[in-house]
Amino acid sequence: MPKLSVIIPIYNEEGNIPALVERLKGVVDSMNLSYEFIFINDGSKDNSLRLIKDYSEQYPFIKYINFSRNFGHQIAVSAGLDHCYGDAIVIIDADLQDPPELIIEMYEKYKRGFEVVYAQRSKRAGETMFKTLTAKYFYRIISRITSINIPVDTGDFRIIDRKVVDVLKQMPEQQKFLRGQIAWAGFNQTYITYDREERKAGETGYTIRKMLKLALDGITSFSDFPLKFATFSGFVVSGVAFVMILYALYSRYIIKDYVPGWTSLMLAVLFLGGIQLISIGIIGEYISRMSANVRQRPLYIIGETNIRKEESEQ
Repeated sequence: MPKLSVIIPIYNEEGNIPALVERLKGVVDSMNLSYEFIFINDGSKDNSLRLIKDYSEQYPFIKYINFSRNFGHQIAVSAGLDHCYGDAIVIIDADLQDPPELIIEMYEKYKRGFEVVYAQRSKRAGETMFKTLTAKYFYRIISRITSINIPVDTGDFRIIDRKVVDVLKQMPEQQKFLRGQIAWAGFNQTYITYDREERKAGETGYTIRKMLKLALDGITSFSDFPLKFATFSGFVVSGVAFVMILYALYSRYIIKDYVPGWTSLMLAVLFLGGIQLISIGIIGEYISRMSANVRQRPLYIIGETNIRKEESEQ
């Protein structure tokens, strides 16, 4: 049984896989541990799967899971967690922005008794100002509106203990936000800091749409602040509407200066209608997530894998 499992979600990373395998192998070999690499191909459209299969034939410690379609980064990591069986588990992306060499330092802290060691970014090379600023403020906003302490400036690059994985397997929700779930689980956690490097090859799979979805999943999974905001907005709108009523009465009966009907009516309708639509949308997001979990569909579908059934059950 391996001491260390390394989980690598893959989406169109054929340009990074060879360097990633060699660097990871060199790092873990220097640690004198038994290990496994689990690649999860999340519907790649390039030659990523073919490369992974070639490496799995060359190295018996390389396992792969090929999804039937693209299910998303967080689901891919969850599949790796479901099928790994190391005592310590590393989660790392394939783009080499997170240096595999940091695993050595993270494992040293893990051996001191920390169940979670995450990597906190101090700099982000090769990323646009828009992505840097939105990521910075997202982490700080979600940290303030949630009841748990989700570390700022951190992704999924971390090492976690087997007991943390066992807890994550008991969280069946469809909208995964793993860094929040790991923070919610508790245990003894610490971090290391590093400068994130520029992507070595290819393009990021995290489009603006996917980043917004991840942000929404994180907020709705760990905070009821949007619902409270909708309620608060209702009180504010009611207060503003009351002031508008007083002003309309003042204009009509005191100063006699008004445009009959149209202006005040349109302002009230548009203002109240906008707030109502926002509130309904927020409530609808929570209801849609409840509906997805009630249906209990599989989190992912495996098209093929070289992980034997008896291994995944151990």
